[in-house]
Amino acid sequence: MSDPGIILPAPEPAAARLRPERTSLWGRALDQFRRDHAAITGLAIVAVFFLMAVGVWFGWWGTQWSQALGGRWEGPSGGHWLGTNLLGQDIFQRAVYSTRTAFEIGLIVAILSTLLGGLLGALSGFYSSRWIDSVLLWLMGTLDSIPFYLFVAAVAVAMAGNPWAMHIAMVATFWTTTARLVRGEVIKLKNLEFVEAAHAIGLGQFRIIFRHLLPNTFHILLVQGTIVFVSAIKAEVILSFLGLGVQDGVSWGLMIAESTQEVLAGQYMNFIVASSFMFVLVMAFNLFSDGLQDALDPRRAPR
Repeated sequence: MSDPGIILPAPEPAAARLRPERTSLWGRALDQFRRDHAAITGLAIVAVFFLMAVGVWFGWWGTQWSQALGGRWEGPSGGHWLGTNLLGQDIFQRAVYSTRTAFEIGLIVAILSTLLGGLLGALSGFYSSRWIDSVLLWLMGTLDSIPFYLFVAAVAVAMAGNPWAMHIAMVATFWTTTARLVRGEVIKLKNLEFVEAAHAIGLGQFRIIFRHLLPNTFHILLVQGTIVFVSAIKAEVILSFLGLGVQDGVSWGLMIAESTQEVLAGQYMNFIVASSFMFVLVMAFNLFSDGLQDALDPRRAPR
């Protein structure tokens, strides 16, 4: 018979006993991200836009974006869901095709600038206070001091209308922030015990950088990649509006540029549709990026 003065602890629920405890950075980040409803909503919206872009890549829809299938400035109808523009082109198909343009530019610029920034930032941090670090810091400072749109214009003129001029200018500009963040993280990591142990067993410097330091900055690269993706889309819209962006195809920036003449004539659909598509995708990706950044923030880890 048990002693009535002893209070036994309540039994732990079965679900709690079966739930594995998240101890790794990625496990805790996944739990944190799942609890962020705004980030989940943003990710779902981004997924819808991505499926839209995939459909354009495979030719399932948006293939008639350049054809004049209707009359001038027709209103929304069954044949043209969002009406037509000045030339009789379907506005909805042009907006859908522009989703592909946005993802192509965003992904290309984000991947290349993140890889370049991660690599140069790791080299700068590993060889901090040496000549390599000094040269890279000078290069980053020089690029950051040049106004972005002036730099893009100079690259576009220098490349004589090359369609990749905008991509090159963005990559050459956006990598610097990633490099600075990775440099600071590598400076902190290279003095830890696992790096000293790698030196002690005779591993080469480049192997230490690529096998032990860069993988530990992946959370920074992932967050920066999402931020650059959004920045590239917004920059493309502005550059295309100025005539320095997309030259072979259509984008939301080109649609907004076309609508400047239509707005004067009292036709707003082209402007509203392009602006709405861009606003929804950018806001959704910002929500997703903010949630990802909060989830991967080590300061939020439970102690």
